[in-house]
Amino acid sequence: MNNPTIAPLVFEALQANAGADFVLQLVEAFAEEAPRLTQQLRAAAETGDATQFETIAHSLKSNGVTFGALRLTEMAARLEWQGLAADSAAIEVAIAELVGEVAAIVPILRAVARQ
Repeated sequence: MNNPTIAPLVFEALQANAGADFVLQLVEAFAEEAPRLTQQLRAAAETGDATQFETIAHSLKSNGVTFGALRLTEMAARLEWQGLAADSAAIEVAIAELVGEVAAIVPILRAVARQ
């Protein structure tokens, strides 16, 4: 995955359409919500709740699309499409990578939103 972390044109379009202050609010809401979502994703995987797993992955994918966070979008989309069909070790690795991407993307989103 060699995509840039943030697609600048997507983020700029979001700011132009929604306003910079509102986008900063969106980023802060995402910063609070995303760690909870990744915890819920892991819990859904552990309990075998495929519907919840796919719904949460879809939500994370949608957030990635909104912000132009290409790697986040790609990772979450892969989890959504794959669902719980892969073995649990592969799912855990994918979730761990997604958690790392969320942790990496939040400070970047904050920095870009404050520019």
